[in-house]
Amino acid sequence: MGSSVDSMRKVITGPGGYVLEDVPHLTDYIPDLPAYPNPLQDNPAYSVVKQYFVDVDDTVPQKIVVHKDGPRGVHFRRAGPRQKVYFESEEVMAAIVTCGGLCPGLNTVIREIVCSLYQMYGVKKVLGIDGGYRGFYARNTINLTPKNVNDIHKRGGTILGTSRGGHDTKKIVDNIQDRGINQVYIIGGDGTQRGASLIYEEIRRRGLKVAVAGIPKTIDNDIPIIDKSFGFDTAVEEAQRAINAAHVESESQENGIGVVKLMGRYSGFIAMYATLASRDVDCCLIPESPFYLEGPGGLFEFIEKRLKENGHMVIVIAEGAGQELVSESMQSMDKKDASGNKLLQDVGLWMSQEIKDFFAKHSTLKINLKYIDPTYMVRAVPSNASDNVYCTLLAQSCVHGVMAGYTGFTSGLVNGRQTYIPFYKIIEKQNKVVITDRMWARLLSSTNQPSFLTAKDVIEDKKDGSCSDDNMNKEINCIYHNAL
Repeated sequence: MGSSVDSMRKVITGPGGYVLEDVPHLTDYIPDLPAYPNPLQDNPAYSVVKQYFVDVDDTVPQKIVVHKDGPRGVHFRRAGPRQKVYFESEEVMAAIVTCGGLCPGLNTVIREIVCSLYQMYGVKKVLGIDGGYRGFYARNTINLTPKNVNDIHKRGGTILGTSRGGHDTKKIVDNIQDRGINQVYIIGGDGTQRGASLIYEEIRRRGLKVAVAGIPKTIDNDIPIIDKSFGFDTAVEEAQRAINAAHVESESQENGIGVVKLMGRYSGFIAMYATLASRDVDCCLIPESPFYLEGPGGLFEFIEKRLKENGHMVIVIAEGAGQELVSESMQSMDKKDASGNKLLQDVGLWMSQEIKDFFAKHSTLKINLKYIDPTYMVRAVPSNASDNVYCTLLAQSCVHGVMAGYTGFTSGLVNGRQTYIPFYKIIEKQNKVVITDRMWARLLSSTNQPSFLTAKDVIEDKKDGSCSDDNMNKEINCIYHNAL
């Protein structure tokens, strides 16, 4: 196999179009680093495992649907324990930090990192960084042990506190160096992972024996490559409560309309999956799918039609949908929060008022509209059973990778397998709903809403190259003909 490194990227190629987007290792910049036998070989929990350790050549393909004559494609290194580790248990000083917004499962990830370090590898020094990135240089640390994290998975939020912004690479790395920290576990979304990448690069520049690893956290599910982010299943499940309440309210009144705003700044996955799971939603609006309000084929016409047919309806709208339609007189359109995210108008309130105004002026129907915004309820709950298991796998995989000397990576699930993904792959783009994909076609068939697309919109979406499958002509034709 051939190997190339470009700006600290490790790309390994092999026969049949095989490409491994490898993750950095401490030995890449610290030669002759000693290795030690993995203590898991003496761990009774692993004595029943047929194969203790992951083979050095095990990789996971990014795409599992391929053509017989096509290349094998991009792969990522499979996660799991290795035969050799590059840290002795007594030398480890680990630090855990949570950044950005809240998400179900944060406490579970913290708990499992601590317990994995203690119980699998005998590490006794684990610090919690208080209040996000700025906590490295502006706050005290918290000593974490299996005892004081034992029940935290039953609570929402994060026991470490969190914040947006506060990233100062030099101050953070200075603090890491001063405190003697040599393992850093960073839990956060795409902005946080960008910060983690900068920390890794500075640590590497200084030649420090410090491993930096990320665990992707985004309730919107907008991080690329990975199957899903932890907390997403819980968010979809919790969103059902709001949708059900909207359905009950709308069904109980003449011409009742329930409007539910769900999270989804740039990606409409929560809205899409919650809609599909509910079956009570008549219209789902997401950032990726443009729509218009008035005129033939517009949203108002569809609402009026559905009310005449059923007497009630439920609309789910993602927070980032229709922002271009919101009045430009609202001055926060160009402002950003501390994480660099554009501040969005409350499209749910705006949409509710627009619907009321339209029916008051242009329709004989008297509507009863109820608006529900469960945003902070959804993100503040503890994770459900499915997410708890996923958080455990992510945390344990991350610890295994760091102990094996890997650094500059994010732990994530790819095609059902735990993998190590280099930071640069995680932060190069956002994961978005593909409106020419089968899943969006399934939603349209479930709600029977119009696509609100013109033929030009469909063609441009195909040109973006975001179409995940070449063999989806039926779904594309379905969307195309709805638009005509």
